[in-house]
Amino acid sequence: MIFIYNCFGGTHSSSLASAVHLNKLPQDRIPTKDEILNTDYFNKLSYKDIGRIIYRGTDEEGNKVFSVGRGTSRVLLPCLKNLITMLHNECGLNEKIVLSNMTPTVTFPMTVGGFLSRGLGIDFLGVPLLLIGAQQAYRDIVQVVKFTKESAKTLKDPVLVLLNNKGGRTY
Repeated sequence: MIFIYNCFGGTHSSSLASAVHLNKLPQDRIPTKDEILNTDYFNKLSYKDIGRIIYRGTDEEGNKVFSVGRGTSRVLLPCLKNLITMLHNECGLNEKIVLSNMTPTVTFPMTVGGFLSRGLGIDFLGVPLLLIGAQQAYRDIVQVVKFTKESAKTLKDPVLVLLNNKGGRTY
């Protein structure tokens, strides 16, 4: 199975989710600021990386974990779902794929901090806000990762898209 965590830039909530999934960050406590900053790709990607599917590692069950930034695109996930389904039907792809949206976990400080740091290059303002926001969001991120893993266990279709909306299909 393949897990692909996605969010706007692929560098904050998706990086943290991938690290939680791969047991690189704790599930039983909020990580320190240093642990967050040392997470692979955290606050390292730029706008040019949007749409790039990045391999993050293999989990304890042998599943591959990736992340991708969607940017403002509303068509990327439906396109990926259709492409994966076509590859299953026409090309014999057997790997099941779970696309998990991390955007509902993003807090206001993460949004502002990400814009300041990645968008405007003002790290001295953006990074502290990102760290505050990441710590605020962390329990939700862990819950989405747990929900994603549990949802994958019953997957019958070639692809599952989890929106993880707080008001809709929840984690």
